[in-house]
Amino acid sequence: MLKFLADQLVYNLFNIQRGSMLGEALNFFFYDTMKIFLLLVVIVFAVAVIRSFFPPERARKLLGNRREYVGNLMAALLGIVTPFCSCSAVPLFIGFLESGLPLGVTFSFLISSPTVNEVALVMLWGLFGWKIALLYIGVGITLALISGIVIGKLKLEHLVEDYVYRIRMGESEVHVPTWRERLEYARDYTKDIIKRVWLFVLLGIGIGAWIHGYAPIDLVMKYAGPGNPLAVIVAVLIAIPLYSNAAGTIPIVQALVEKGMPMGTALAFMMAIVAISTPEMIILRKVIKPKLMAIFAGIIATGIICIGYLFNFVFANHLLGS
Repeated sequence: MLKFLADQLVYNLFNIQRGSMLGEALNFFFYDTMKIFLLLVVIVFAVAVIRSFFPPERARKLLGNRREYVGNLMAALLGIVTPFCSCSAVPLFIGFLESGLPLGVTFSFLISSPTVNEVALVMLWGLFGWKIALLYIGVGITLALISGIVIGKLKLEHLVEDYVYRIRMGESEVHVPTWRERLEYARDYTKDIIKRVWLFVLLGIGIGAWIHGYAPIDLVMKYAGPGNPLAVIVAVLIAIPLYSNAAGTIPIVQALVEKGMPMGTALAFMMAIVAISTPEMIILRKVIKPKLMAIFAGIIATGIICIGYLFNFVFANHLLGS
């Protein structure tokens, strides 16, 4: 239905020739815009209802009494239902630190929250299928879990700014909302998320549409094709200075994959943008010292590169069917 509408709009209403570069680019733009926003509204609303059961106070109590590994896993899972970009995840990360949660557990949340969330899930599912979406979530949670455990084992609490541990959040009673309140919260939250990501989505789709219609295949394959063994590393290094959220980058990933970039290289590019962006580093500097920032970025970059090569291996050997 959406594909039919996009075809009618581009080829009949606008009278653009089928198969032309402009026609292919516009068709990609309108079809993906309709599909992605429809999926976002439905899925974000549903997950917002789930999130209403896990306010920060309850999350802190839930994570605070768990053993180290269990706490890391639960923090990584909690990050999935917090559809934030990296910069908006940092304040909650700071609140967890101030409340006394272990450093490694808080980092598991910080990594999982922007990188693996329902926005990324629904878009990957809609564009590439459920197997890729679930594999992405699995490796994302694994990255958050292992990275948080490693940071916790390194005993790096002395690299957190001193004032953070002098602040302690007091115990507060958790309000239990009614179902009407949950639905109203989900409605308002969905509106808020759409307002926050719509521009990123449109920009991402626009760039993806340009790549889909105009970018020469030879140029893409030269620098990021399967023949370049360093393509994943190059993609991660290019992504670090950039900033977006998963919603804005996945349409670009789709277009790059369609042009011949290996799936793992494209996803590594996306994960690096959302997990170790420069704006996130600037905000994190308020609470952690440069050495810990470097350790954090190094661990995440290494994990993302490994994930990129894993995806490339899986697809190159046809281990994941369509």
